[in-house]
Amino acid sequence: MMHYTHSRRAFIQGSIGALALSALAACSNGDSKGSESNKPAAKKEDFTGEGPISWVQGKDFSGGMVQKRLDEWNKKYPKEKVTLIELSSEADQQRQSLINAAQTNSAAYDVIGLDLVWVAEFAANRWIVEIPSDMKPDGVIDSVWETGSYRNKQYAVPYATDAPIMYYRKDFLEKAKVEVPKTWEDVNKAVEAVRKLPGMQNIGGFGGQWAKYEGLTCNIAEFINTCGGGIVDDSGKVTVDSPESIKGIQTAIDAFKSKLIPTAALEWKEEDSRNGFESGKVLFLRNWPYQYGNDLKELGPDKFGVAPLPSIDGKPYMPTLGGHNCAITTNCKNKATALKFVKWWTSKESEQYNLEKQSNAPIYGELYTKDENVKKFPYLPTLKSSLDAAKGRPHAVAYGDVTAAIQDAIYPALQGTGDAESAAKQLADKLKTIIKN
Repeated sequence: MMHYTHSRRAFIQGSIGALALSALAACSNGDSKGSESNKPAAKKEDFTGEGPISWVQGKDFSGGMVQKRLDEWNKKYPKEKVTLIELSSEADQQRQSLINAAQTNSAAYDVIGLDLVWVAEFAANRWIVEIPSDMKPDGVIDSVWETGSYRNKQYAVPYATDAPIMYYRKDFLEKAKVEVPKTWEDVNKAVEAVRKLPGMQNIGGFGGQWAKYEGLTCNIAEFINTCGGGIVDDSGKVTVDSPESIKGIQTAIDAFKSKLIPTAALEWKEEDSRNGFESGKVLFLRNWPYQYGNDLKELGPDKFGVAPLPSIDGKPYMPTLGGHNCAITTNCKNKATALKFVKWWTSKESEQYNLEKQSNAPIYGELYTKDENVKKFPYLPTLKSSLDAAKGRPHAVAYGDVTAAIQDAIYPALQGTGDAESAAKQLADKLKTIIKN
């Protein structure tokens, strides 16, 4: 859905994990109280009312950078002061706090930060309002903008996006005289070569976030989608039991069996995997871009690098999209101010600030190619390519139930107590009871 250093650590715990987020970039389990049949989508609102509002998000780990940005707004608009409300650093607790406020008709929360996988649930339950049709800013990445939609209507505006990239231990590859791999087969060969180095025979190969939480959903979705399958198709039909999807699951199972993916990764979330990478326990790591700054501090630029994630059987890697959006609550009294704030909070100026001060992945494509940004954040072109190829998780009102079902079906198979076909069938049967077309 997605913990970080700075606010991206919160972003990933809230998403993606994230950014990533990062990890973008992320637990969002729990039952939705409404359904598409008895909770019609929110109606269009009259955006009137000016005055104080609140901005509600997960815990800020950026050393006060969020408040400093809000101070600029409050100085400019003293009669429309924005008060920061920080929720838990844990995504499931954030979501529950937002739901509790909505269900009790509380007016305490005005503009809220939503993990992109929560948008459908909040829109279907009429907890947030549809935004005007002319809100889309020029230059925003199309796939990122679409994360705020529900039933072809826009209910939220993205303010931070995310997608994973591959980190590699440059120092180990250089010692083994191996090039950075571009394919899954070459990843295997590179790991074999590094394991022949003195004292390196037990190094993990390709790490990720495979603990039983949202990271597992993101990681297995990438294997499934890359192999040509899908958990659901674009119409919402369950397809996780297709031959292509089963192949994706089997690829992950085989990687654990062969120790290409270390067994330890079954307990890894974002920070666990980062620590494993930096301590030399794994050669390659799939993680969100937030890690880059940590690696610079802990390893230095000579010991690591970033690259696109590897293709599998000739198919380009399909990353999972992460991110957070702004939405205006139904109970907000000053909707004119709230709308003005959302436009300001998602402006290019704000996105540049969030990139520099919080390491948040911006929503505007041009910020990924801006010379000064690329110089300061050299991973940006790789991240942009990942974003361009990224695919979202199932767009379901009861997403908490969907991701729990994915984890329940897949995790035992990765542990070696099940096979891909049985896991896929079990998951498909469960998802068909949750996702209603």
